[in-house]
Amino acid sequence: MNPAPMSAGLVSFSGDSGLPMLAIVAALAASVVLAVLWLAGFLAARPAHTQSAAGPQPRPPLLWRWGAPLIDPLAAHLGAWLAAHTRFAILDRLRRAGLEAVIGADRYAAGKVLAGAIGIVVVSVAWSPAGVAPFFVLCAAGGLGFLLPDTWLSDRIAQRQRAVLRELPFYLDVITLAVESGLNLASALSQAADKGPPGPLRQEFERVLRDLRAGRVRAEALRAMAERLALPAVGSLVSALIVAEQQGSALAPILRAQAEQRRNERFQRAEKLAMEAPVKMLLPLLVFIFPCTFAVLLFPIVGRMLMEGWLK
Repeated sequence: MNPAPMSAGLVSFSGDSGLPMLAIVAALAASVVLAVLWLAGFLAARPAHTQSAAGPQPRPPLLWRWGAPLIDPLAAHLGAWLAAHTRFAILDRLRRAGLEAVIGADRYAAGKVLAGAIGIVVVSVAWSPAGVAPFFVLCAAGGLGFLLPDTWLSDRIAQRQRAVLRELPFYLDVITLAVESGLNLASALSQAADKGPPGPLRQEFERVLRDLRAGRVRAEALRAMAERLALPAVGSLVSALIVAEQQGSALAPILRAQAEQRRNERFQRAEKLAMEAPVKMLLPLLVFIFPCTFAVLLFPIVGRMLMEGWLK
């Protein structure tokens, strides 16, 4: 048997198939990375909340859970390169998202780097049939992947704040009823945390109660909650409660007034969104709906004019 045809076939496969060796290596590397991330996510599967000394903690996001074998070593090296103001800004955003206990500034920065690398690998694999991707395309893919965690975190913060504003009137009503029945503020918060619906506000009340059990002053625990949520409504409520406690005033009228004010603000936000809806729908109507409608309406007319020879 002559081995020459076999060697010629191998040469033609590597030279005439149109797939550069670099693209093949990139595809293999992407497959290995995806397999490692999938295996890490499978091994790191845990319940939705993990119990710790500080109470139940939320589950880490998907990227930081699946990419833990790559993120954790990278975070150990990136920690020394993060500036103090950058670390403070990241921690502040994570605190407002309720994730400061499960991610941390170093792991968040490492996750952004990993997301940028995944973007480069994905674009390289997708571009491999046409050759090697241009440098500016790889840079754009890496930058997009690097910025996606920031966009996700901003959406999570906004979603959490909306949930807090939606739940706040109900919790204030529960606390008011508990105070009017003769309980103090700490017991009223405990009743609200036990009977209230699950959500970010319930988690914050539970954290305030844990701080109180640990010996923290009530005013400091409430101020810490207001700083974590960073909402004017919660800040106004905390200020009113602290002033009432310092002056010895009755809490029930203050809580009832706060609940009524928060409910009115909720209706005002709903009215504002309802008034903004037509303006937000104007651009989709002009770009997508109206051209299709005009095309459907004018098609029979244009067809008739073509058949009769009016349009040539």
